[in-house]
Amino acid sequence: MDLLGSLLVLCLSCLFVLAVRRKRAKHQNLPPGPTPLPLIGNLLQLKTKNLMEPLQKMCEKYGPVFTMYFGPERVVVLHSFETVKKVLVEHGDEFTNRFTLPIIDKINKGLGIFMSNGERWVQLRRFALTTLRDIGMGKKSTEERIQEEVKHLVKELQVKKGQPFNPAFLFSSATCNVISHILLGERFDYQDQELLQIHHWITESMQTQRSPVTLLYNIFPKIMDYLPGPHQTFFKILFSIQDFIAQKVKDHEETLDANDPRDFIDCFLLKMEQEKHNPKTEFTRENLIMTAYDIFLAGTETASTSLRYTLMVLTEHPAVEAKIHEELDRVIGRERPPVMKDRPQMPYTNAVLHEAQRFLDLFPLGIVRTARRDFEIEGFTIPQGTIIFPMLTSVLHDPKQFKNPHLFDPQNFLDEKGNFKKNGADMPFSAGKRSCLGEGLARMQLFLYLTSILQNFRLKHPPGVTKIDLTLDVSGIMNVPCQVQICFCPR
Repeated sequence: MDLLGSLLVLCLSCLFVLAVRRKRAKHQNLPPGPTPLPLIGNLLQLKTKNLMEPLQKMCEKYGPVFTMYFGPERVVVLHSFETVKKVLVEHGDEFTNRFTLPIIDKINKGLGIFMSNGERWVQLRRFALTTLRDIGMGKKSTEERIQEEVKHLVKELQVKKGQPFNPAFLFSSATCNVISHILLGERFDYQDQELLQIHHWITESMQTQRSPVTLLYNIFPKIMDYLPGPHQTFFKILFSIQDFIAQKVKDHEETLDANDPRDFIDCFLLKMEQEKHNPKTEFTRENLIMTAYDIFLAGTETASTSLRYTLMVLTEHPAVEAKIHEELDRVIGRERPPVMKDRPQMPYTNAVLHEAQRFLDLFPLGIVRTARRDFEIEGFTIPQGTIIFPMLTSVLHDPKQFKNPHLFDPQNFLDEKGNFKKNGADMPFSAGKRSCLGEGLARMQLFLYLTSILQNFRLKHPPGVTKIDLTLDVSGIMNVPCQVQICFCPR
């Protein structure tokens, strides 16, 4: 039996090597890269906790465009502002397609807005952008909703009376309520059991996604489906969130008023009714559930993580916090709440927010794309169908675009007169046609939450603590900062 197993492994290894050589023979002009191992490709050269470190070393060895293998799948990594800009912005039409790994396919099934392609993606994204704008994204109604949530958040912070605590759950609850109001037409009390369950699901899913066993699913999906492990927990959690959304859709169907749509789900249901006789429609119940699921997850955790990290950084940089306090007192004062009209008058605060997002580098790999045709770059050929990693971390830390790119410095977004200065390499939300559709909402939340918090509080280290750990707990598809305590001391 041992001999038979060894022969099987040998045969599979030979088949893998032959497949890789056949791919390389067909495309002799591939970018250079490390030699892959049978079956697993270059996975042993990667770290599940800090994926960026080995990729950075590969870039130093092979250049800003290199090839590697995630299992049997060939991946071309882009590692500089110029190469990422060329692909996402200058030739964005050639790279609008997502690549779905087996683990993503099992969750999304090609549905929804974030991982779909072709006409489905075109129709759903266009509808989402229009609908979110019509129901308030970027308008005063959304701003008012955030301001209402700010009041609840500040009240909860005041209850702490300057005592140290970890604000992760509180921030996640606040941002969840904003996106919930837009999608579902409701907000949750911070002690609501549904909200507590959602927060538990999101936190646990982020922990299980980094497991090596979960990554192995992409190589042996049919086998891993029958094996226990963290990947099964990961699926269970995300399917539970989908079930939560599906129940909300059912509730909306039972109470829908065609003359008074309340939120995104109502608007989608009305669109489904309009298209019910179209056999090719993309406006189906399945696409509604997955689109709402996509927006709900993205809109909850990304904004809360960015806010938490920004306040962690400011706790470590009291001089920067003091300058924001000075600008707040001068432009807004202590009495009235901040509004979006204040942002142009607050260049330093605006620069700090942009710099904090650059420094956090929330999605270092960017979102995976595929080439729609053979594409030439840096003298190499990216074959049609090849997976592309447009590494946003290389853009946000490009030394040609930012002075001292690995340090936190708001001057990166200020000119010599102290005015806010845009930077083309500022891509925390990606770039091009598949950039984040919630960028406007995210930036609005970050500005209103940060200014409202600092209008009322000063940030302090917990007693006996002299330094907050700004290192990342996880650095992979998403950068997740460590869980830390902060004191919010009333001003």
